Amino acid sequence: MESMFEGLQLKLPFLKALNDENYKNPTPIQQECIPKALNGSDILGIAQTGTGKTAAFSIPILQMLNASQPANKKRDTRALILAPTRELAIQIGSSVRLYGKYIAFKHTLIYGGVGQKTQVESLKRGVDLIIATPGRLLDLISQGVCKLDKVEYFVLDEADRMLDMGFINDVKKIVKVLPKQKQTLFFSATMPLAVENLASKLLNYPEHISIEPSSTPVQKIKQLVSFVRAEDKRKYLKNLLKEIKFNSVIIFTRTKHGANRLSTEIKSLNINSDALHGNKSQAARQRTLKDFKLGKINVLVATDIAARGIDIEGVSHIINFELPNVPEDYIHRIGRTARAGASGTAISICAPNEQPFLESIEKLMGFSIKVSDGRPSTNREEIYKKNKKRPPKKSININKTHSKTSLDIDAEEKRTPNNRKKSNKKKRKVFFKSTKFKAKK
Repeated sequence: MESMFEGLQLKLPFLKALNDENYKNPTPIQQECIPKALNGSDILGIAQTGTGKTAAFSIPILQMLNASQPANKKRDTRALILAPTRELAIQIGSSVRLYGKYIAFKHTLIYGGVGQKTQVESLKRGVDLIIATPGRLLDLISQGVCKLDKVEYFVLDEADRMLDMGFINDVKKIVKVLPKQKQTLFFSATMPLAVENLASKLLNYPEHISIEPSSTPVQKIKQLVSFVRAEDKRKYLKNLLKEIKFNSVIIFTRTKHGANRLSTEIKSLNINSDALHGNKSQAARQRTLKDFKLGKINVLVATDIAARGIDIEGVSHIINFELPNVPEDYIHRIGRTARAGASGTAISICAPNEQPFLESIEKLMGFSIKVSDGRPSTNREEIYKKNKKRPPKKSININKTHSKTSLDIDAEEKRTPNNRKKSNKKKRKVFFKSTKFKAKK
């Protein structure tokens, strides 16, 4: 069982579980994080979705839990993983089951959108590890059902997303009921000021781990923009879907109503489509995602709540039917394709009133997106006039690709635009110059 994971201080049960999945080489964040976490250090990890951070924090925690099994039959909760969304919590739970398949431990998932009964019963029986979203966990704490006074290991995943969704205050309330003496693993894709402040309060002399993918999604994805007047967008999209060769497509809209309407119109083209947004029940959302994974649905129309977290194979194209007003959201959207070394294509349909959004996106990326027919994105008003009289050109060179992506579904109602604006490159750079954290010698 030769594997580079053997050099990370992992025990046989975990090496065997990784081998079962044919995992041979750790990702950069796994290589950095696992031994440092096993050494007992607090971790500050700056890493995006798709870097392998779930294994980076869950495997060492499972190994440490397994090394000190409680003598009593009643299990106290010794580890807590907080995630911003139900779907991400479910994904982490699946990974935990996979990595811990050869050890004896108990865990449970705590999230909203479903009844409490099963979750409460599981907590009463006793669990070693809780994977939870903040809202439902606070509810159970206030009811006296969930006790966290014995927690030794605390993971806060996607802290910036917690901020975006308005969960930072909930996180602070949860932290107050945790023991002061614990190991904390803190992960975030970006570091806005509010998240930086939270990290400074939670972490004790943390090990800093910043992972930049060798090839970022922006670099790997073929990006195109089509300039179309707002009243012509739907016609343009329908022609586009008839024209391109795709395996599966995610189309992004800004609103739930818009997603439903667009999905219905796409079905009229004899294309299997469904909408994904926060108004759907948990069961309905899970069914939609399952059907999309299985290929029963070829086109998924989603709001920005679907921008991170769930692994879905074969997403070849991303279409921005409406551009996001927050440039970072564009990066998250198009990152749903070109995963795991695959290629992918992102097409944005830009109306005249969306030009400021496009300019902000291009400024963030540092380059202009090519027009779909190969022209540079100049003289845009002229392009609008020409596109008004004709369907999209047949010259769009979009090849069928096979890729892997992830969707992160969250409670759309929790999004706070004012907080989101705080996330910027300047603050991320300032963070690493902060004197609040002292590196271990």
